[in-house]
Amino acid sequence: MDDIELKNIQLQFPSSQRFNGDGGCTEVRVRTDHGDIMVAVQGDRAKPAILTYHDLGVNYFCFQPFFNFVDMRALLENFCVYHVNAPGQEEGAPSLPEDYIYPTMDELANQINYVLVHFGIKSFIGFGVGAGANILARFSLAQPKKVDALALVNCTSNQAGWIEWAYQKMNSRSLRTRGMTQAVLDYLMWHHFGRYSEERNRDLSQMYRNYFSRNVNPTNLSLFIDAYVQRTDLGIGRDTDTIKVPVLNITGAMSPHVDDTVTLNGRLHPSKSTWMKISDCGMVLEEQPGKISEAFRLFLQGEGYVAPLSPTKIVAFRRLSDAERRRPCRHSPVIRITENPISEAVVC
Repeated sequence: MDDIELKNIQLQFPSSQRFNGDGGCTEVRVRTDHGDIMVAVQGDRAKPAILTYHDLGVNYFCFQPFFNFVDMRALLENFCVYHVNAPGQEEGAPSLPEDYIYPTMDELANQINYVLVHFGIKSFIGFGVGAGANILARFSLAQPKKVDALALVNCTSNQAGWIEWAYQKMNSRSLRTRGMTQAVLDYLMWHHFGRYSEERNRDLSQMYRNYFSRNVNPTNLSLFIDAYVQRTDLGIGRDTDTIKVPVLNITGAMSPHVDDTVTLNGRLHPSKSTWMKISDCGMVLEEQPGKISEAFRLFLQGEGYVAPLSPTKIVAFRRLSDAERRRPCRHSPVIRITENPISEAVVC
């Protein structure tokens, strides 16, 4: 076989835009009491709102693969999605000033009020992951009338234990003084994927390793980590005050946060909560988008926010490869269903 010389080859590393495109999002700056934050809007603002909040080390791009998943496209014809980014966590964000006082978790939750006022949103369905799930849970406790339902992935309801506190403090210090070290990178991979992520999906793991190494502002991330590790307990319980809105509580079987979701489930009212553990994954939105999209769709149907999708329509959306070819949804905007089609605890 003859040798072939390759010339003018340039490596390109993935960024949030290269993962799945911009997903049709419009980025908007929203002024709050702790500075401006970036909100990415996806869809028709005249439709009911879904508000997302991300986890540590990522921003709204982590929701793009899920909300652009073929089975979600038909569902999103009924909604507009608002992706909220924590201060300084958006793509290409400059380092926050040295005298900037990063908001606490409760103050991050309060910033959502500014987003609602800016876009004229009266209430929304929340979709949060990790730290973002904790923030949305806090907001629902403070402003229950502004939240219709919550889908929470890997949500913790208590304060950080000593082991977590020590690890996160070490990570935060390393990020401020040395940048993205291998130890911090390994911790972020474990935080999102759990163990053996390379064995489950090598390409996905490598993509996130590259992203954490090249696209995250270490200084800003250290401030977000500090806020998360200093979080207070939600102070909820089945026999006392608890989250009043319906909750879809999700985790992956390989996730390191399974016990946290079990604890949260025990503090929610059984009639308004559903706990799901998805098998063979840690980062459920990336590794099992089909199962999560179906669960989320049934959850919204059970709460009366969307009409049941016909198999014909789902198949039609699966055949569309170009987002611009999507047709307007012809379903009735609201159908009330008295029973939630998902049982209290589901293992998929």
